[in-house]
Amino acid sequence: MKISESNWFEIEKYLETDDRCILPLGSTEQHAYLSLSVDSILSEKVATDAAEPLGVPVFPAIAYGLTPYFMAFPGTVSLKLTTYALLLRDILDSLYSTGFRRILIVNGHGGNSPVQPVTMEWMEAHEGARCRFHDWWRAPKTWACVQEIDPVASHASWMENFPWTRLPGRDLPDEQKPFVPFDRLRDRNAAAVRDLIGDGNYGGVYQRPDADTERLWAIAVDETRALLEGDWA
Repeated sequence: MKISESNWFEIEKYLETDDRCILPLGSTEQHAYLSLSVDSILSEKVATDAAEPLGVPVFPAIAYGLTPYFMAFPGTVSLKLTTYALLLRDILDSLYSTGFRRILIVNGHGGNSPVQPVTMEWMEAHEGARCRFHDWWRAPKTWACVQEIDPVASHASWMENFPWTRLPGRDLPDEQKPFVPFDRLRDRNAAAVRDLIGDGNYGGVYQRPDADTERLWAIAVDETRALLEGDWA
């Protein structure tokens, strides 16, 4: 149940019997030949697909995140860590004030991980609140599926290339790009990161058969749904 497709009367009625919701986190950053909104598209869709049979509300993805290392790629937008932490805390406060108590954060961007302590601090200050932080693409079963299909997978490669993140009419390279080790990215500014990774793909083939990505997506959705259905006590 998308919040964007609901009215407040329906949410008030829902809260009479359930207090769960999902907050997707995304970003606006380069993904080589894919959409700049890949992380937001994927986090909101995996959340929506997981929540649909349960009727749990899914809030719109936060479309901006922490991505200073990609600021040499036009179209990328990065927030300061302090700004992002305050934004997330304000959103969680609002959810709590209106009646939500069990909140699943579905994160679609690895750079957002530094805000995880905010959720723990927030729970300490809000009686009865539970907040889970879920990196959907690297959850155990989902990541195992990635490794089984093709272990040379990374940012902007096939593992983020779905029908809903592709841009019509754009041709993709058909070779496997050599993998860029993450440790070579950690001590570089944004311009040097762009020089190192070129088109933005960290390594791997750009696209695999839809049968592979459909299998990966089904596992990701199931694993996300299990967190909604699991023990919140």
